Amino acid sequence: MPDHAVFILRFCLFAFAHSLFATGWVKRAVSGKAEGEPRFYRLVYNLASIALFAWVMSAWRNSPVLYYAPGVWSLIMYLLQLVIASCLFCCLRQTGVADLLGFSQMRATTSSPPQLITSGCYGIVRHPLYLLTILFLGLNPVMTARWLLLTILSVIYFVSGALIEERRLVEQFGDEYRRYRQRVPFMIPGARRVKQPPEV
Repeated sequence: MPDHAVFILRFCLFAFAHSLFATGWVKRAVSGKAEGEPRFYRLVYNLASIALFAWVMSAWRNSPVLYYAPGVWSLIMYLLQLVIASCLFCCLRQTGVADLLGFSQMRATTSSPPQLITSGCYGIVRHPLYLLTILFLGLNPVMTARWLLLTILSVIYFVSGALIEERRLVEQFGDEYRRYRQRVPFMIPGARRVKQPPEV
């Protein structure tokens, strides 16, 4: 099998596993409860995701270089990546880094009800983490075939995941999320709102 095909296959397996174990019904099946997730679920999920992504990136290491940014342009792109990484951290602070990593779930005896965040990064686009990650990937000064393929696959995965996530958020927050969706664009800042399909 060609190296690029191995990379695509591994990425697809990663995307499938990452999405599957993030679903509510899998969490409920593991916990045996009608709601919530096991205490160490998020931490184990994150560690397994990191290990699986490292497995993906171990494929096709010697892919050809498509282009590289010369001289000062390389420094500018690295600087932009640093700015984007800082913005990513700011967005993560809004949602709670400890919550994302699973540390707060380990400490908490009772889970607090989730809250919809609509300010800061989430007042610009509804999915800032996905947008910033795509920009970070695309601004790599040394673009190999593997990195370009990773960027393209990530865009497809993030957009698909965001659409699925929006359905869950509508079920979870109802009219509150619908109003938020009317005000804030999907993933492109300043984009005109696209009329949403009627709810089934």
